[in-house]
Amino acid sequence: MIFRQLFDSASGTYTYLLASRRGGEALIIDPVLERVERYLQLIRELDLRLVKAADTHLHADHVTGLGALRDRTHCITVMGEQTHADVVSMRVTEGDRIEIEGLRLDVLYTPGHTDDSYSFVLGDRAFTGDTLLIRGTGRTDFQNGDPRAQYDSIFNKLLRLPDETLIYPAHDYKGDTVSTIGEEKLFNPRLKVKSADEYADLMNNLNLPNPKMMDVAVPANMQVGLRQEEIARKGWALSAAEAMSLRGRPDVVIVDLREKNERERHGTIPGSLHAPYPDLKENIGTGGMLHELAVSTGKRIVFYCAFGERSAMAVQAAQDAGLTTACHIQGGVDAWKKANGPLTR
Repeated sequence: MIFRQLFDSASGTYTYLLASRRGGEALIIDPVLERVERYLQLIRELDLRLVKAADTHLHADHVTGLGALRDRTHCITVMGEQTHADVVSMRVTEGDRIEIEGLRLDVLYTPGHTDDSYSFVLGDRAFTGDTLLIRGTGRTDFQNGDPRAQYDSIFNKLLRLPDETLIYPAHDYKGDTVSTIGEEKLFNPRLKVKSADEYADLMNNLNLPNPKMMDVAVPANMQVGLRQEEIARKGWALSAAEAMSLRGRPDVVIVDLREKNERERHGTIPGSLHAPYPDLKENIGTGGMLHELAVSTGKRIVFYCAFGERSAMAVQAAQDAGLTTACHIQGGVDAWKKANGPLTR
């Protein structure tokens, strides 16, 4: 496995790049905007293809690199379903898995630092965001933080992982790079409490100043969505109501770009074809399934995904590949549900 721990000294942020092999698909966790060029350089050097970029939570001390990486690589952006960000491509919840070629991360909902905090577990290691730090825990005094929720996340979820599990946090300010669950049980002073009430009292009396970047980072990190209006201005977008009127027509094929677990959890538009977004380049290229379907039958391709972000990128790629009638459902399944569109499971 390729595993790189990268550091932004200005914000004390750790970013993690993962892949199962050189030349394969890659995932990046908690990227920092100012370091995007370095990430892309490393991805090129390792001959990787970035397919997913995830944030463990809405950060207050730096501007996320999710949007910039999406714009540069067309990767899928991932956050928890409670996120206050305007649009991310994929929203996950506890029990879900974030998968790339050869790797699978289990998703844990670990609120407390913020109400959208998640941790990701990959075999012998856990990426704990700001929930569990090395010899510390994330503050709980802003962004709907809750010390009792954090106590539950730490003591009833993270500390129940095997003691040898490696802990990789989103931040460190002392120069430590990794710990283990067992070490933190023994040596983390924040974990010496005997109850949730004692932990809440400790956290409520830290009296820490706000992060220096908070007033800039939080608003910026809430506005990371791809501007689907640009696709609409080009005439390549349909409202959910417009898409409903096309469903069932012989000259239209509706294509679902989501992954299997998203389809199972949220349902599918009846009669739609499944062609996952990571396979898009192959499918729309000459000889590809969607390319041949459109060329040989004259069918108009209507893409959709969860929130319209992946499908907006798919439309642009399809247009570039010569599929000039391709369009997408603006707002995705989220908009379809709000318009009371039918779904099957």
